[in-house]
Amino acid sequence: MNGTVERLLAWVEPRAAVLQAVLLFGVGSVILVSGLPAIANVGPHTLPPGHPVRMLTLAVLCCAELLRRRAPGTGLLIGLAATAPELVVGVSLPTVIVLTDLLFAATLYGSRRTNRLVVWGCGAVVLVLVVVSIMSAHDLRDVVLTLLQVCGIPLIPVWWAMNVRWHREAATAERARADQVARIAELDRDAAVREERARMARDLHDVIAGHLSAIAIQSEAVLSMVDGDPVAVRRVLKSVRENSVQSLTEMRAMIHLLRSDEPVEEHTAPARLRDIAQLLESARAAGLSVSASADLETELPVAVDLSAYRIVQEALTNVAKHAPGARASVTVGRRDSVLVVEVVNDRTAATAEAGAGRGLLNMRERAQAVGGVLEAGPHERQWRVRAELPAEEDL
Repeated sequence: MNGTVERLLAWVEPRAAVLQAVLLFGVGSVILVSGLPAIANVGPHTLPPGHPVRMLTLAVLCCAELLRRRAPGTGLLIGLAATAPELVVGVSLPTVIVLTDLLFAATLYGSRRTNRLVVWGCGAVVLVLVVVSIMSAHDLRDVVLTLLQVCGIPLIPVWWAMNVRWHREAATAERARADQVARIAELDRDAAVREERARMARDLHDVIAGHLSAIAIQSEAVLSMVDGDPVAVRRVLKSVRENSVQSLTEMRAMIHLLRSDEPVEEHTAPARLRDIAQLLESARAAGLSVSASADLETELPVAVDLSAYRIVQEALTNVAKHAPGARASVTVGRRDSVLVVEVVNDRTAATAEAGAGRGLLNMRERAQAVGGVLEAGPHERQWRVRAELPAEEDL
């Protein structure tokens, strides 16, 4: 049943104007043949209802109906031109019916300019009719009856079409606003996804990749030992195990974060500068000679503390990767309301190639994310990474 109705509607929709014109002509012809008298007449003569002139006028009006959606203004002009002669010989009911529909179509489907012209024109016609009715009527009762009969013909279709048009425009504007809000929400979601992906990429590079790099470097150091000191070998293997455990812990925490169907819980405490001794021990196990000077007596904002820790971690990883066996120094201290983190190491031939890697970009992003700055490059025959981070939260 539904399929039949849909096929019927699909067939009727493109032919709606033609079917409506044929229907109006048929109904109008029946009314004219039935002999109903004219509704209004301003001339001395009246044509009979079934006169061929009235049938011709009805045919022209019904042809104008074919333009009610494509060119409603033109259709109304044709209808008005066809109706004008009937003002002298009497306006028939079919003419009023078709002309009313043309007024409705021009007000509803016409352009804004056509809409304004129809509304103002209708207002002018009604005003003239009011004045004429008042001047020609004998008492107030005649005036009221005349206005109800005559003024309602142009007013009702125009008012109805204006009301429908206003609701359509309001619905269209509401849909446009809803689409705009949906688009903004989609852009916000895309931005959030990109930001989260960038954060995860930094964590993968700085945390997990850092641990794995340390494992690779330390494993290579153990393999290169020939009759090595058992104590040193044990110390290196212990550091390898610690880095492996930390990598596994971080990876599990990240997997839990990615599972949206599970509640997000913190499985590990965020890294802090007070844990810097682990970084130094791992770097020494990788063959670096590392000295440290850290002033960590005052509490730092969590985001700044974590960023500073990751910067030191990535800087030491770069030193172990690009300057194996070099001497390095780590300095952490406060200068007024700024936390200064500095990692300096001896320059080697491979150190110069470290300035264009992903690690330095991640360190700069971490510093900028908390409102700080980071510089990395040659400094007095050494390679220096220096970050200045805000040590106090804004109130």
